[in-house]
Amino acid sequence: MNRYETVFIVTPVLSDVQMKETVEKFRGVLTEQGVNIIHEEHWGLKKLAYPIQHKSTGFYQMFEFEAEGSAIEKLEIQFRRDEKIIRFLTMKMDKYAVEYSEKKRRMNKKEEKED
Repeated sequence: MNRYETVFIVTPVLSDVQMKETVEKFRGVLTEQGVNIIHEEHWGLKKLAYPIQHKSTGFYQMFEFEAEGSAIEKLEIQFRRDEKIIRFLTMKMDKYAVEYSEKKRRMNKKEEKED
């Protein structure tokens, strides 16, 4: 199994509940494929670098997971079909990206414990 990271942007016109339902939908798409979700981050409402579909902001969400390549194809088809998703990007992580991601999470946990 390969490790992947996917980031998607949800349209800002949704309510908080609708946005959470959309994230839950895509978490379900992944788990249906037998994917092991390793880490998940909600980055919140961010300003876009340039307007997309006449919108200047969006809710960012990131999933890090282990999966077979066929699961990525099915996930991306669902992203394309959902009008609430304005952009998405899935990246296959090499060993250095995996190492960096795990190191970053450990550092964040240490900082939280110190507070």
